Amino acid sequence: MSEDTEDTGIITVLLERLNEFRLPRLLELKQRMDAGEALSDHDMEFLERLMDDARSVHVYVDRHPEVQPIYARVMTLYNEITTRGLENEKSRPA
Repeated sequence: MSEDTEDTGIITVLLERLNEFRLPRLLELKQRMDAGEALSDHDMEFLERLMDDARSVHVYVDRHPEVQPIYARVMTLYNEITTRGLENEKSRPA
């Protein structure tokens, strides 16, 4: 199996996982953060796993520029969620 064929298979699986599991959860977190909620420990674990995955798939993103906009958008969404979550936490009464 060629590297390109293998990459295509891996990218397909990653995009399916993103569409079915990761993106819905990210969008739900974004909505909650926009509503002023705080990130739970469970949310933080999910975001940490997301970043671990992002680091491990970066090699495929580097080799396939067609998926770079999707990767960039997910990372932007991650940043928006964590930034807003921190702001929400800071604004909570002590």
